[in-house]
Amino acid sequence: MKKIKPTFGLIINPISGLGGRVGLKGTDTTEIVATAIELGAKPESTIRATTCLKEIFIGLNTSVDIICPPGIMGETSARAAGFSPFVLPIQVPDFTSAEDTRIAVEMMVSEKVSLILFAGGDGTARDIYSVIKDSIPVVGIPAGVKMHSAVYATTPKSAARLVNNYFVSTDINLKDVEVMDIDEDAFRKGHLSASLYGYMKVPFERRYIQGAKSGGIESDESAMSAVAHEISRRIEDNILYILGPGTTLRAIGNALGVDKTLLGVDLFKGGKLIAEDVTNLQIEGIVAKCNNPVKIIVTPIGGQGHIFGRGNQQISPSIIKRVGRESIVIVATTNKLASLNGRPFLVDTGDPEVDQLLSGYIRVVTGVNMESVYRVSD
Repeated sequence: MKKIKPTFGLIINPISGLGGRVGLKGTDTTEIVATAIELGAKPESTIRATTCLKEIFIGLNTSVDIICPPGIMGETSARAAGFSPFVLPIQVPDFTSAEDTRIAVEMMVSEKVSLILFAGGDGTARDIYSVIKDSIPVVGIPAGVKMHSAVYATTPKSAARLVNNYFVSTDINLKDVEVMDIDEDAFRKGHLSASLYGYMKVPFERRYIQGAKSGGIESDESAMSAVAHEISRRIEDNILYILGPGTTLRAIGNALGVDKTLLGVDLFKGGKLIAEDVTNLQIEGIVAKCNNPVKIIVTPIGGQGHIFGRGNQQISPSIIKRVGRESIVIVATTNKLASLNGRPFLVDTGDPEVDQLLSGYIRVVTGVNMESVYRVSD
């Protein structure tokens, strides 16, 4: 077998995921980026990329070379992880664009990199795909808000394992997986529609790759209604409920007689919504002042299995810690559980301690007087 050249390209979309914690559901314009920063958003993609790169450095050390753009698009994280990267001779603006990503990828192609590691969301994957199609394997570090593409690892550390295994294994299983993206403007208005743009190759290991989000899993309205009816029976007036996004949670809102947002996180207490489409800071502020018990109700993403860290980043690790594992309610139809094909639920909160807290077996409300016990990955 021909030896793989130990060189990979690194690209970080520094604005990816900025809108997650503050409820903006994307960062596709400079105005939205500015708003996210004003609301206290932090550069999640840089943090996540550095976490991944540190794991790669531990595993491969100096046996691999990194080629990356300067500053916040790669160099800063690479050096923080211990690497001495080859820096591409390009200028990186304060607010990077899709064109900056494409230019960097074109230069990496000229340098004949063996693999491209990138941190971003579906838009970043789409930008990279527009240049390389399926000619170079990729690994995505999950850093967007709600990623539909199957090029992403389940966590930053899983991305590191995929890269490490790619360079040390003699039996690489490359697989063509979906590149998908959504209309972020429509997404912010509560309408979700993902389109398939093509396929890219990933070094595939099922336990480390998140898979594409399944569509149509929640079309079984009677099953969702049954879950919603069961939850409505369990609601207590003295408890503050943090309701995550999704069609199952919207059905619960309907059963409670309120207009639950489809893609936002809402707060419910005493028979009414007391706050809609909240940010992480708003949740923390309300919870801090609340003298009542607090519960979180969320549903896994169909086909992927994430219960935290995809689409509901407003429910931050600190909120989860404060509420506690015993006060988290997971809801899902049996069809949604079946879409996981036995794979565990996933958590990617950005806090390893909270991810570990959530691991193990957890009860899932699946219908009227019905529960299942399902494993959360550690």
